[in-house]
Amino acid sequence: MVEHDWLSERFAEHQGRLQAVAYRMLGSPSEAEDAVQEAWLRVSRADTGQVDNPAGWLTTVVARVCLNMLEARRTRREESAGALPPEPAAPHASLHPASQAGPEDEALLADSVGVALMVVLDTLTPAERLAFVLHDVFAVSFDEIGAIIDRSSAAARQLASRARRRVQGAAMASDAARSPKREVVAAFLAASRTGDFAALLELLDPDAVAGEIRGAHAVAAFFAGRAQAARLALVDGVPAAVWSHRGRPRAVFTFAVSGGRITRVTVDADPDRLRDLDIVFLGADAKERR
Repeated sequence: MVEHDWLSERFAEHQGRLQAVAYRMLGSPSEAEDAVQEAWLRVSRADTGQVDNPAGWLTTVVARVCLNMLEARRTRREESAGALPPEPAAPHASLHPASQAGPEDEALLADSVGVALMVVLDTLTPAERLAFVLHDVFAVSFDEIGAIIDRSSAAARQLASRARRRVQGAAMASDAARSPKREVVAAFLAASRTGDFAALLELLDPDAVAGEIRGAHAVAAFFAGRAQAARLALVDGVPAAVWSHRGRPRAVFTFAVSGGRITRVTVDADPDRLRDLDIVFLGADAKERR
């Protein structure tokens, strides 16, 4: 009974941080709650006699639960269900106090994780995601991370480095996601879906071209009501539209924009070229993850 009380107290003490770890790993508050609950079920049945670092041990348990959930999600090939809601506040105290970052580092971290990670989150493999989140956000050592994923410390370092490059790239892409061209392409897709011919004309240059179709009226007539399945995306960092089938991109629509109006729409459906493209899906008003 005494041991269970001690464990309950330690779990309650660190629950806020464990929730934050799970949220960063899974990108969903509800799934993060499920992961923390599952972690409690596991630790409540464990022998805590050899536990000399409760915070680190609890982090390891939660991380393993999250890793299992990420791998199961990947196996099911689930698509993301939209933009992430605002994340819950995380305690400022680190699980590894000696590794706390200074105010300037925290500001840089907040920018890279709060913006870029939201875009790139679901493009990382489960192991990359775990290594990046635990090391770069929660200062867990690569030795500990390697033990969680059954790999060496060097391999864990490589995974985190690879994920970090993706996050940095997403940070740069976020500028494109907020660009005027993105707004034009999003408006074009919205008008096309609803068949708003007048809105399409407003967005098209009078001499707009789409393949063999020439002139704003002809292009508007062709696209009116036709973009039901196309989604706003960054394609190699540039705002575009992508039509997918069964989770795989089948056609990419790129747009030339001048003076706030679309001058050309180009469609590429070549499978070989599409495989080489870096595609990050966006929402009309918020980022989505592929």
